[in-house]
Amino acid sequence: QVHLVESGGGLVQAGGSLRLSCAAPRRPFSSYDMAWYRRAPGKEREFIATINWNGRNTRYADSVKGRFTISRDNSKKTLYLQMDRLHTEDTAIYYCHEDFDVGYWGQGTQVTVSA
Repeated sequence: QVHLVESGGGLVQAGGSLRLSCAAPRRPFSSYDMAWYRRAPGKEREFIATINWNGRNTRYADSVKGRFTISRDNSKKTLYLQMDRLHTEDTAIYYCHEDFDVGYWGQGTQVTVSA
């Protein structure tokens, strides 16, 4: 059973933007902090950003700070990641995650940034 479903990935040129979404229709979404991670080819999974349950507190990896924005809409049970000024190094599979030890992971969405 799929609990978190990411969407919005795709191919974009460097400097462009994408917005990822993560839907959690059957989860008590507003109870959890949420996070985005990514895994680039040949690399370990990397933390990108986290947001607390009510959206008032966020934290970002240095590699994306100032370019990416995490947000959430608890009424829609959806997490977002706005990605601006994309770099080729941002190419990866992006995953959303319920930000606690045994939280679910989504299946991932591919983001490819071309030069």
